[in-house]
Amino acid sequence: MNENYLNLMDYVDKAGMIGYILLILFTLGISIMIWKSIHIFYFKSTREKYLQAVLEKVKEIADPTLCMKVSKSIIDEKMSELESGMSTIRIVASISPLLGLLGTVIGILQAFDVISKTGLGEPTAFAAGISLALITTVMGLIIAIPHYVGYNYLVRSINHFESVLLKEIDFKILKK
Repeated sequence: MNENYLNLMDYVDKAGMIGYILLILFTLGISIMIWKSIHIFYFKSTREKYLQAVLEKVKEIADPTLCMKVSKSIIDEKMSELESGMSTIRIVASISPLLGLLGTVIGILQAFDVISKTGLGEPTAFAAGISLALITTVMGLIIAIPHYVGYNYLVRSINHFESVLLKEIDFKILKK
């Protein structure tokens, strides 16, 4: 293997405290996205059973309009449960590039601090600050992009599923 190759933890170490914060945010966000995906998949697989439970709760209501409003309220409650944790994914997607930018600023400050103390005669010390700047920027973007995509996919999936549930329940209520 190439001696110049750095593994992931070497990059995180070079990025310093901000690198570790970004790694924690990445782990948290990915864990929530996996958990939400499993939760949504499970709920979709038990959709018919859930619809029957909703119909059972509203079967005593004679007015179809009121019945549809009550069933919508029940479905909204379930959708809120599915949406829990989504804001954390959005926050990770939003603050990761900002933390990367913070690391960039810190790295540039370190580089200029080295220049002010040693002049341009010591390029390796100057390069360490620039390296920190670039690594944290890359880490922030690498973390943000999949979180933006995952968040948007999951939100769209939940909204579409809610729409399908509402149509199905309305159809079944009007049919009875």
